[in-house]
Amino acid sequence: MNSALKEKLLSLPTSSGVYLMKDTSGTIIYVGKAKNLKRRVNSYFIGNDKPIKTVNLVSNIADLEYIVTASDTDAFLLENNLIKKYQPHFNILLKDGKNYPYIKINLKDDFPRLEITRKIKKDGAKYFGPYFNGISPAEILKIVARAFSLRTCTLKITESSKPTRPCLNYSMGLCSAPCAKYITKGDYRKQVEEVINFLKGETKNVEQILKQKMEIASESQNYEKAIEIREEIKSLNNLKQRYTTQFPTLFNQDVIGFHSTGTKAVFTVMIIRSGKLMGVENFALQDIQEYELITSTFLMQYYENRIIPKKIVLPNEIVDREELQEYLSQKSDEKLEIIVAQKGKNKKLCDIAEINGSEYLEKSIGIIKTREMKTLGAINRLKDILNLDGPPYRIECYDISHISGTNSVASMVVFLNGDVAKKHYRKFNIKTVEGNDDFASMKEVLTRRISKLKDSKDESFSSAPNLIVLDGGKGQLSSVQEIFDELKIQIPLCSLAKQDEEVFVTGKSDPIRLKRSDVALQVLQRIRDEAHRFAITFHRSKRKKAMVTSLLDEVNGIGKVKKQLLYEKFGTIENIKNATKKELMLVKGVTENQAIEILNVLNKSKS
Repeated sequence: MNSALKEKLLSLPTSSGVYLMKDTSGTIIYVGKAKNLKRRVNSYFIGNDKPIKTVNLVSNIADLEYIVTASDTDAFLLENNLIKKYQPHFNILLKDGKNYPYIKINLKDDFPRLEITRKIKKDGAKYFGPYFNGISPAEILKIVARAFSLRTCTLKITESSKPTRPCLNYSMGLCSAPCAKYITKGDYRKQVEEVINFLKGETKNVEQILKQKMEIASESQNYEKAIEIREEIKSLNNLKQRYTTQFPTLFNQDVIGFHSTGTKAVFTVMIIRSGKLMGVENFALQDIQEYELITSTFLMQYYENRIIPKKIVLPNEIVDREELQEYLSQKSDEKLEIIVAQKGKNKKLCDIAEINGSEYLEKSIGIIKTREMKTLGAINRLKDILNLDGPPYRIECYDISHISGTNSVASMVVFLNGDVAKKHYRKFNIKTVEGNDDFASMKEVLTRRISKLKDSKDESFSSAPNLIVLDGGKGQLSSVQEIFDELKIQIPLCSLAKQDEEVFVTGKSDPIRLKRSDVALQVLQRIRDEAHRFAITFHRSKRKKAMVTSLLDEVNGIGKVKKQLLYEKFGTIENIKNATKKELMLVKGVTENQAIEILNVLNKSKS
């Protein structure tokens, strides 16, 4: 421990607040909260009987900062915001994994429709899910269309809209055609209420409706339709079977389990909706940590983009249960109850969750170790190979993409703790360079990026990299080092030459040659390839948009304003190409002749 750190430990206040621990490069490696800053922070450096995670953390601490807060609750909230901003290596960081689908219905619309989404928004809509364990929301939407004839189109239909000709779904019995005024708002609402009951788990009524429709189709010798409905009834039965457990009452709650082996740990979440066990999610932690202190951090990250139930059941008490309950209640706009299972049904459910986590950990231990070797193991090996002051917890890689100097763009790809961090990816349009000059383009990008380090509110730009990886050989490395010397930037650099996958570092004339199986080389290859992919994707998107925009210029009367309205209405160029004439005419100012010409011009360009 250095003398400056010792002095800071002695001068810490006894009030509540948040502390930020840094390594030798100034990177924030841990963020914590405390009701008593002095007692909590000093506890890391006192005593020998500590978890491996804490020992590793302390060995990497070179400096610390702290922020005094007015209350324990303020410290709780600030800690969460800083963890999201800096994503420190030693904090719990749930990987940006798959977001399970939900079914959304916006009851503010006069004639609501169901849609599948993976993002929860505070927009007043109702969300049902998540759907996993083989439950397909697309199949659910088919069943709803057959049983209740809710519309599936994206047209904006209000009670005062002018009637239009119904689409094919109406003639197939899959839509009640509110667009044609074939159903009133009141009658449609009754159907919506039935749909909501179905999504909450009441399936008997739907099953009866489908069987009746199948019989009618069969009696009228419409056997093709009868077979379709029969398949939908099968899907409904599969849906019922996928609900693995039925409880006597219709309640919504998540049950949390925690299991530790002493060196590994796992959180398990059992999701119960409308008295049905929808499924189980397991989250393995990198190292053993203290359940009482980390559970709130885990749950705050877990519910970042998930529906928060009315009740969360914990296996044991945590230090900040009240603050967590208040935070999640505000986030969900509904009063939430967090209870600690003592006995009875909830205790049994927590025990089941823990057993599930234990089995998951036992089966996955090999996979987890392999993943850790390719991520955390890789950055620790890079530290040694590149002679860095500490592990490169944040690695950035840049790539330039253009065709003969036109539509030049750049990508910034970020790996945190040796793995992709897509939330931190950023794109650059090259502004000051004309023609094919990758060196000048890279200089512009790096200058713009580094200038944002101190005062940017962007969580990615404000985070300093521990290592920047370049695509190329010794020449590319020297060029960028010149830029860094000119800008007085002291960030470690290395480059990876594609032909022989040799690693070059500043100050060494000879490359570092690593085996193809070396995890350090593999992580450099992954970030290099990812930066290249991201840059090319951005460049293609920009080029395609420019091409179609120029094509729209050929349409008489379609100027800048109408182009913008078309993009706002349809979202993508592909959607404009695939729109119908009537849908295009819904855009303000687009005439029938212009709609026809837009389709002719764009679809001609496809061929």
